[in-house]
Amino acid sequence: MTLVNINAKKISFQGAPGAYSDLACREVFPGLETVPCDTFEEAFTAVQTGAADLAMIPVDNTLAGRVADVHHLMPKSGLSIIGEHFLKVEHALLGVKGAKIEDLKHVHSHLHALPQCRKIIKELGLKAHVHADTAGAAEEVSQKGDKQHGAIASTLAAQIYGLDVLRADVQDADHNTTRFVILSKEPSVPELREDITYITSFIFSVRNIPAALYKAMGGFATNGINMVKLESYVNPQFQVAQFYADVIGHPESRPLQLAMEELGFFAKEVTILGTYPAHSFRGR
Repeated sequence: MTLVNINAKKISFQGAPGAYSDLACREVFPGLETVPCDTFEEAFTAVQTGAADLAMIPVDNTLAGRVADVHHLMPKSGLSIIGEHFLKVEHALLGVKGAKIEDLKHVHSHLHALPQCRKIIKELGLKAHVHADTAGAAEEVSQKGDKQHGAIASTLAAQIYGLDVLRADVQDADHNTTRFVILSKEPSVPELREDITYITSFIFSVRNIPAALYKAMGGFATNGINMVKLESYVNPQFQVAQFYADVIGHPESRPLQLAMEELGFFAKEVTILGTYPAHSFRGR
């Protein structure tokens, strides 16, 4: 992945050390200090206040769907998307030092991770316990020091909390993948190059007229712009308040310029969240 050099030193994420977000940070930026945060809001705030230079934030998972909290926080954050990363989630069954699989009676993990590993939980007859995140579950199992208690988490969490990997790749589905966006306080739009595919992300509201969304989207079709994501957000009265979109294209390219101009006729409050190189995962 090609990212604009921004001389970052720290990157924040939601979760405990060893969380999959931490693993994503280390994959993309192996030289940066990772900053764990209890909530997504704290991870955003770390960048806003300068406690971190970047944030690694999950937005979608192929099994669990979109991360709702993030999609509501991002438009109001004032931060810019400067990159994306796709992480294949590979769960491991962890135990305390010296434990064997047959010792386990309990398994601890995140709300989404447990149902992603139903087969092994059923196979071993384990009682599942829900935690705020996978790494936090691994940390608690380490603190318990009880061979009857295991965790489903990353191998990075095993390293950090001194646990043994009792079995790797225990997820039911091989296509379990999470998409992350990399956020920065300062926008960083890469120079347009013909050999690079770009993603442009933006939010907008439609005017209160019949078929406004249909008309607003028409310019992308007529100008050959591929829209890879479109999501709506509702206000407390359950009225559509805003849309989030990802399209293939760079703001300096003429087709996207024309499409955005047409969008402006039927939409209001159009805000570009960022333009960044598409991750190689999209080409698979």
